[in-house]
Amino acid sequence: MLDAYGIGANDVANSFSTSVASKSLTLGQACCIAIFTEFFGALLLGSSTSETIRGKIISLENFAGQPELLMLAMTCAVIGSSLWVIFATRNGWPVSTTHSIVGAIIGVGISAFGVNSVDWSYDGVAKIVTSWFVSPVAAGIVASIIYMVTKIFVLAKPNSFERGLRAIPFYFGLTVFISLIYLFYKAPGFKDLTEQSIGLVWGLTSGITVLVMIFCWFFIAPWFRRTIRNNENLRWYHVFVTPMISPRPEKTEATLEMDENGNKKINIQELNEAELPPTGFIGKLKGYILNGVRQDVVSCKGERLQKIHEAADRYDDDTEYMYSFIQIITASMASFAHGSNDVANAVGPLSTIYYVWSTATVDVSGKTPVPLWILAMGGVFIDIGLLTYGYNIMRTLGNKITYHSPSRGFSMELGSCLTVLTASQIGLPVSTTHCITGATAAVGLCNGSTNTINWRMIAWCFFSWILTLPCAGLVAGLLFSFAAYAPKLLALTV
Repeated sequence: MLDAYGIGANDVANSFSTSVASKSLTLGQACCIAIFTEFFGALLLGSSTSETIRGKIISLENFAGQPELLMLAMTCAVIGSSLWVIFATRNGWPVSTTHSIVGAIIGVGISAFGVNSVDWSYDGVAKIVTSWFVSPVAAGIVASIIYMVTKIFVLAKPNSFERGLRAIPFYFGLTVFISLIYLFYKAPGFKDLTEQSIGLVWGLTSGITVLVMIFCWFFIAPWFRRTIRNNENLRWYHVFVTPMISPRPEKTEATLEMDENGNKKINIQELNEAELPPTGFIGKLKGYILNGVRQDVVSCKGERLQKIHEAADRYDDDTEYMYSFIQIITASMASFAHGSNDVANAVGPLSTIYYVWSTATVDVSGKTPVPLWILAMGGVFIDIGLLTYGYNIMRTLGNKITYHSPSRGFSMELGSCLTVLTASQIGLPVSTTHCITGATAAVGLCNGSTNTINWRMIAWCFFSWILTLPCAGLVAGLLFSFAAYAPKLLALTV
């Protein structure tokens, strides 16, 4: 539970930091969405990578004759991993939770049976290590392609808003198509389907995608035009009946009450209520519970960061605002992908412990199914970690790396989640931290200048990734050695 809590506090920022930094979502809104996307991503798609984490790093054959030792090893691994991730989160370090659990399992494996007990081949650790280098590059390439296409054909054009309206159905359709394909492919029993059934799945996915695109063309795009460009007073729920609504009056700006000198009147009571801490048991309890979603993670202070932001290109505000709606969809998709991939970091070792406890044997294949309740528990504590402590990493991964706008954030998130979902499909536990960092840096470079990137922060991110593997492995390995090889007091016989 503590390991899943640390994953939520440190890693969920990878999905929503760009949306919060570009002000498409508030921190509270991002947390509300992530509660559902993280949980269902872990519950529905989390089993494949859990098998990789659990059984493909160390040789389980070594534990076949002493299953209780495997339980101890996995327990020490999650302790070492969770302690490092919580420590890093406390200091605002965006570390890889995948690095952490892999390093911890390697540490206990070496401590138990030596270096040769670890599967260093491409079927084991090498495959995972390769993903650490491939994932940021792949995510960066995909994100930069998406952003450059958007920039060239939409943002940089004089009629960017009209072009954006025409592009909206395509982007929505692409997002829905990718989400459904991966959901079907990871669904239980999909591998047992016939070719005819698989063709039916593809046809159903394509049909739903076309319906979404048609809906966007006739309903969402007109709603964008009327609310953003024409400034009509339409609510979000009017999107379903936009063509049937007659022209409405423009939105009116809130009028401020002024005093006789032309200054805004200040309500002293409201000011005091805003500044004073909550009183009473209910007020204090509410303030404590909501503390994690009331933090300021957007403000960008410092002359150096201001220069980095000023070096980035700016585009039409109305067009950018339109992309904020797509960014919310891609952020939700990225969060769903994160839940499906990174829940394995916590529930993989736990499922091994549960299997040994239930059967008193070791499954040397590492292919035993992960119980649904374990996936659900992992999803719940990922959510709790985000709600109470996720603001630390959101603050780091936001505007401190490069300037964020809705169109940039949308490209970063879509490129990152495509990489993570693909890795989840093939059972490769990539790091979402690597993916979003690579996507962020690549999109920042699309401005055509290296001055738009905070290279100091990028370097620190890489350093923290390198530091994670040995630190988590050392803690877990030493803890295992202490528990397994400590002197025992034996009863004296007379």
